[in-house]
Amino acid sequence: MLIFVGPFAIYLYSPLLKSNVWLGGALGGVYFGLAFSAGVGVIESYVDRVGRMTGFEFGKARMWGSIGWAIAAFFTGKIFNVNPDLNFWLASLSGLIFLMCISFVVPATSSRDESIFDKASAALNVSDVLKLFKNRQFLAMAVYVIGVTTVYGVYDQQFSTYFASVFPSKEEGNAMYGYLNSLQVMLEALGMFLAPFIVNRIGAKNGLILAGAIMALRIIGSGFADDSYSISFMKLLHAAELPIMLIAIFKYISATFEEHLSATIYLVGFVFMAQIGAAVLSIGVGMMYDQLGFQLSYKILGSVVAFFVLVSWVLLTNEKKHSKVMAESITV
Repeated sequence: MLIFVGPFAIYLYSPLLKSNVWLGGALGGVYFGLAFSAGVGVIESYVDRVGRMTGFEFGKARMWGSIGWAIAAFFTGKIFNVNPDLNFWLASLSGLIFLMCISFVVPATSSRDESIFDKASAALNVSDVLKLFKNRQFLAMAVYVIGVTTVYGVYDQQFSTYFASVFPSKEEGNAMYGYLNSLQVMLEALGMFLAPFIVNRIGAKNGLILAGAIMALRIIGSGFADDSYSISFMKLLHAAELPIMLIAIFKYISATFEEHLSATIYLVGFVFMAQIGAAVLSIGVGMMYDQLGFQLSYKILGSVVAFFVLVSWVLLTNEKKHSKVMAESITV
């Protein structure tokens, strides 16, 4: 799907948006959702699983993804002004390189830990996943995901549009967004290396609360930012918030639930819930942008995030509590 993202976006998605925006939007949502949103969750949960089996921190592996992102972001702003199609062709080329890389991966076959995970994986069925929604700690985490990370994700969808609008020209804003995005992701890579030390010191729950507080600060701050310097500072805050949140969510899941359930908890409780929440919120937030403008909308969204951070501070726990229901649904 990554390999064909270029032809899909240029020859199918873009023409459909011009002729039938509803059909184009639906088709694009399915394709990009599977290729990117779901794909990222699968890769990250796989890296976390291998990390726990072999003894390396998730953040140190995820750091390389941020470095790659930074290199790409450095060029995309300029390329977008030359010809947006070029970025989609580069995405297809990246997908081809990715396929070549994973073709050399040899799965473990003799590891004792691997056999445990495989046994757990075989037990997965729909009823086991549905049982998650009866677990209090899972629901508490879902409140954090929907109220904090989902709102933040919806805010970030249109941030580049508002960012470019505070510059003298749209072209200058697009180019600066690319440069700043590159710097942000390089700082994010450094954050991925440092975040495990921070989260290990303050605890997984406090890590989630800290990440949520930074999110709220960035969203509310964007509502007050009306010049290139202040909006750029808000953009760079993403480099501090994302590493802490990703490291903290995996450590929180590991500390609160059965370890062999971590991938399922992450994919269902974090990735799936965030995407469902975003699908519901996106339309309403888009209408709010049209009626209230970006700045007032950001102040409202930031206040919502701040509220749910406080609620999550009460609901979340770092205690090792494994419910009977969770233990019965052994899966990865």
